[in-house]
Amino acid sequence: MSLLRVRGLDKRFGGVHAVRDLSFDVHPQTIKALIGPNGAGKSTVFNLLTGFERPDSGSATFADAELIGLRPHEVVRRGVVRTFQESRLFDSMTVEENVLAGMHLRLRASMLGAAVRAPRVRAEEREARVEAAHVMRMLGIERHAHRKAGDLPHGLRRVVEVARALAARPKLLLLDEPAAGLDGRETEDLADALLRIRDTGVTLLIVEHDMGLVMEVSDEIVVIDQGRKIAEGPPLLIQKDPAVLEAYLGEVGDRV
Repeated sequence: MSLLRVRGLDKRFGGVHAVRDLSFDVHPQTIKALIGPNGAGKSTVFNLLTGFERPDSGSATFADAELIGLRPHEVVRRGVVRTFQESRLFDSMTVEENVLAGMHLRLRASMLGAAVRAPRVRAEEREARVEAAHVMRMLGIERHAHRKAGDLPHGLRRVVEVARALAARPKLLLLDEPAAGLDGRETEDLADALLRIRDTGVTLLIVEHDMGLVMEVSDEIVVIDQGRKIAEGPPLLIQKDPAVLEAYLGEVGDRV
């Protein structure tokens, strides 16, 4: 049974055919990687799935409900949350405050209740802070809770982005280059965190260039080249697929 079912996804930008008749499935409580050379269309796929772009044709059903046509905040309400390649943290806020911001769509307190500090609002705030602390511990960033996001190094900012997305309680978490800027130790810590996230019941779809990380954490991999799927399967088979070796792994094969 598929949690996410993508069928015939197609998108053109003028003369550029960014995504070509793409179909794949993501099964519950798994980690699936979407990989391919630079410019293969990976981020465009994320944009199509999360309402930032509209496909020319195709469908994407999540838990048997269509995602195509929804606006980004409506996609989040369905339980599909993403990160971006570029940082979108609130630099003037602390790490904890950024993680709390990830919860805003599901918190129940009204603006009036927040203004007068009603008991229900205070209780919800306490619960939110406990949950934020749990998320930060899971990702190993709890010691940075009170640092301003603008003071963080790039690699740590990437992890805070993941924490904020996770705070929204997604059923499906889409991570766009989560290991970008991380050193070897940080990448290993991220790999452990992604496996823990999966083990809590969250399904992950990741775009990532670090093939060591991809091969370590992925249950399945789908490979695209020039917007078209060229291979799909478990990591060991993908490593040996001739089409993948020709189109993609040649440029990063020494890191696999």
